[in-house]
Amino acid sequence: MNAPDPTSPKGERIAKVMARAGLCSRRDAERWVAAGRVKVNDKVIDSPALNVTDNDKVEVDNKPLPDREQTKLWRYHKPAGLVVSHRDEKGRASVFENLPPDMARVVSIGRLDINTEGLLLLTNDGELARKLELPATGWLRRYRVRVFGTVDEAALAKLKKGIVIDGTHYGSIEATLDREQGNNAWLTIGLREGKNREIKVICEHMGLKVNRLIRLSFGPFQLGDLNPGKVEEVSGKVLAEQTAGKQKQNRTKFQKTSATTRKPKVAHRRRNS
Repeated sequence: MNAPDPTSPKGERIAKVMARAGLCSRRDAERWVAAGRVKVNDKVIDSPALNVTDNDKVEVDNKPLPDREQTKLWRYHKPAGLVVSHRDEKGRASVFENLPPDMARVVSIGRLDINTEGLLLLTNDGELARKLELPATGWLRRYRVRVFGTVDEAALAKLKKGIVIDGTHYGSIEATLDREQGNNAWLTIGLREGKNREIKVICEHMGLKVNRLIRLSFGPFQLGDLNPGKVEEVSGKVLAEQTAGKQKQNRTKFQKTSATTRKPKVAHRRRNS
């Protein structure tokens, strides 16, 4: 068997092929290549800058690359207290350890902090995960946020123009006050970039402390009435419609319909006195 030609336009990058096989994310695939865990045509490779085709023999940890499965997507209602990681250095409980035992190996589309609840999308296709988590999709991610402090609605409205905090620029943010309960208030916040701790940083900048954070939607996919800890597969038809390179059209459709989409009921936990 001939060695693959890295300059040839034929085939796909090795990391992309590994991700689509459901082994790992594209980023992890690149790390595995650098660690010498990947062979192509019986030779260990040290760079992901390599195209392979169906005629090439690919092995990971001396095992043949699994046949690519049909791409699937699941909605998962992440409870607070779980990390979104396959390997946590602190040994904390993971989302992936709490999925049904008969479920295929999956990766998450983006992440949620350990104490953040709500919608987490899972897929067996690492390349799809990479595609959908990029801000370039323009998909709105909507959250319900409980904060402690006095809410300035004028300040919330100004977030629509974006804001710079400690030298970091945050793009347009949709933020509205839903209701107030004593010293706490519920906000609905929608953003498209999803920078690290973005909502908490912005709220702290306005003198508000986030004490509960729930993701309601990720683009056209909704949390709905999915119970905490439960997972539900998205139909193949819906998945194809929403991910077939039509992000711009889907974004427009979602913007038009999101205002009339029923919000899921949020269970309000009793606070300790």
